[in-house]
Amino acid sequence: ITGTEEEFLYPDGILGFVHEINQDKGISKPVSWTAEGRGRDRKDRPEYKLKVEIAFCFNNEHQLLEYYHNSSWLEYGGSPEKAVRSAFTQALDKLIKDNDKYKANEQHITWQDVSDSLICIVNSFSTQTSYENQTKKAINNRFIQRYITDMIRERLEVWVIENKEQANRVFDQMLVNKRSRESAEKQRISIKRNLMGAIDINNRVKNFVDCRS
Repeated sequence: ITGTEEEFLYPDGILGFVHEINQDKGISKPVSWTAEGRGRDRKDRPEYKLKVEIAFCFNNEHQLLEYYHNSSWLEYGGSPEKAVRSAFTQALDKLIKDNDKYKANEQHITWQDVSDSLICIVNSFSTQTSYENQTKKAINNRFIQRYITDMIRERLEVWVIENKEQANRVFDQMLVNKRSRESAEKQRISIKRNLMGAIDINNRVKNFVDCRS
C-alpha cells in the first residue's frame, strides 16, 4: 500500500484558513490584522523583532483556536494563547458594558463564553524565541504576550466602531453563551444536591428519624 500526501495551500494565508473553517456560517465576517514591533522580555534581555498576523471570526457552529510561531505549530500555545484569552475576554467585556448590554447586577462574560464561538488563528515570527520546554510546543516570551494583547484590544475597539451590526450580533451571542452556561451550572448544582440528599437518607441509621420539633 503506497502512502498518500495532501497539500494545503491558502493564497490568503491564515485568513484563507479561517474562511474555510467558517464556511460562510459566521456571525461575523473573517478579518485579519498584521503588525510589526520591537521589544524585549526584560530590561536586561536583548531587544528583538516581532511580526504578528491574527485572523478570526465568530461562529456558532465551529470553534477553533490555533497558534503558530516561526512556522511551527504551538500545541500548548503559551504566550500567544494567554494573550488571546485575556485580550478578547477583557475587550469584549468592556465593549458589552459600554454598549449597555448587561442587565443590572449581571455577572460578566468569561473566556469560556468567548471561546465557544471563536475561530482564531495566530501566526507570529520573532528573531528571538523562548520555549517553555524542549518539545517546543509553547513559548513564554513576555514581550510577545504583551504585544499581541495590546494589538487585539486596540484593533477590536476600532473593529466594533466600523462594524456595528456585526459587533452587536457578537455581543448578543457572548451573552447567550454566558447565560446558557450559568443556567446549566445552576441546574447541575440543583441535581447534585438532590442526589446527595437521596444518598444521605439511604445512609442513615434505620432507628433514627428526622427531628420534628
